[in-house]
Amino acid sequence: MESLKIICPNGHLGFAPIRTASFRIGVEAKPHYVAADSGSDDVGPGPLGSDTSTSPLAWQTHDLEQMLLASRELGVPMIIGSSGDTGSNSRVDLYVKIIQELAAKHRLPQFRVGYFYSELTKEDLRSRMRNGDIVAGLDAHQDLTEAELDATDRIVAMADVHPFIELLRQGADVIIGGRSSDAAVFAAPAMFHGFPADQAYFLGKVLECASFCAEPYGGKETVLGEITQGDVRVTAMSPAQRCTVASVAGHAMYERSNPFYEYVASGALDMSACHYEQVAEKTTRITGARFRPGAEFRVKLEGAGKVGERFVGMVGIRDPYTIAHVDQVIDWARQQVRERFGDGDYQLHYTVYGRDGIMGALEPNRHKPAHELCVLVQGVAPTAEIAEEVCMIGTRQMFYARLPDVKGSAGSVAFALDEVLRASPAYRWTLNHTLRCAHPLELFPTHMTTAGIA
Repeated sequence: MESLKIICPNGHLGFAPIRTASFRIGVEAKPHYVAADSGSDDVGPGPLGSDTSTSPLAWQTHDLEQMLLASRELGVPMIIGSSGDTGSNSRVDLYVKIIQELAAKHRLPQFRVGYFYSELTKEDLRSRMRNGDIVAGLDAHQDLTEAELDATDRIVAMADVHPFIELLRQGADVIIGGRSSDAAVFAAPAMFHGFPADQAYFLGKVLECASFCAEPYGGKETVLGEITQGDVRVTAMSPAQRCTVASVAGHAMYERSNPFYEYVASGALDMSACHYEQVAEKTTRITGARFRPGAEFRVKLEGAGKVGERFVGMVGIRDPYTIAHVDQVIDWARQQVRERFGDGDYQLHYTVYGRDGIMGALEPNRHKPAHELCVLVQGVAPTAEIAEEVCMIGTRQMFYARLPDVKGSAGSVAFALDEVLRASPAYRWTLNHTLRCAHPLELFPTHMTTAGIA
């Protein structure tokens, strides 16, 4: 095989439905694989901790149906990574079930469905730690302690290419993956067919977010990646988009602390010497990527733990004097909560949109707030009853805040809603760590089943 072509219709399957027009253009290009990643840390720790999806089931089913029908039409494999936003075992099972139901609905001839799990139990990880394994922290995290492990509800490990390759070796027509590196979803089939890791991992990096590597900006449009022994080419399928040197290079640097490196369990993709060339109006060619194998195989672990139940309130402020003293207003409200609950087991958070709601203390213009503000109030506590009251006091007492120089009695904030609203429980990331593994499939058991009409 001189080259291999993969289409990717969605950078986060199910988060918003794929654009079917550009997807059909991609299908007509006769790719060898149809693949997409379905997971992201961008959705926060809640879905992992609660073992749910942030994407609506109908949207996930829509994307899976489009991809499944196209892959069966073409007779080529379909690959999904990080199923159901988090790649937990229940999300893998959900996607396998959806594939089987879709195959029955459309009376597709029988095909093989491979899948792998990525969850790691707390008991297994605790045993490894007590046997001397260091669960090393990434970024600002300290090495994992048993206390932090106790605060964790669910852990997933991030797979590299290996479980995907193993299931392709077993003859899977559809692969439903647990939590996995975005790049591995696409690098795996390329490496399975003998293409070098240098190009394969770059192919994965450029395809992972679908049309985010194209311009003008437009999400959920299909792109086609083609790999040879010496280069990668990426082409926008939407008639309105192009893959340019700027858009492809920009995406290669997207979402990373070091713009030149993409890390996976087996090593790192070094993009510092990449050369980008516009070879057609909608196509960019990339050479020069190098994959650097790691000294050991270290798998990233993600874990989430529940903080408590949560309620939210919203306050609007237009009065200039109150805006100038918004921190004193918040302090007043906090004090009223403290008088009711002391310094007990609760949390009260204020986010001031129009001043520094996005960037917080990093906001360079926080001393120049807008002419109106929206304050989001969050109350978190072990029980819903306490969380509701914390949030209610923390919201309503902003109306009663006593400020110097205020002579009126009408209050100077407005409530977007009379009540506070129950939100999803609050979770936090507990694990952003790596674990050394002796074998690449050690944490990723593979399985095979069937779908369709025999």
